[in-house]
Amino acid sequence: MNPEESTDDLRPEYDFDFTKAVRGKHYRQYQEGSNVVVLDPDVAAAFHTSEAVNQALRAMLRFAEQTTNLTARSSRGANTGG
Repeated sequence: MNPEESTDDLRPEYDFDFTKAVRGKHYRQYQEGSNVVVLDPDVAAAFHTSEAVNQALRAMLRFAEQTTNLTARSSRGANTGG
């Protein structure tokens, strides 16, 4: 195909002016690491922001840690001989 005959079929919302781009803008954040998690629609509907998801997960982690500590304490005192 002749380059002069090619048509631009890129959607307007994807038309980006690279003259305004900043090289390495997110480099440091990328180096620190990040995880992208895709939520199922029913789960995503319950959370309106990523901060809400993080708060819920932190609460669940605290609960799991407390429960594990309780279980560990109670099973240490149990007599399992028989």
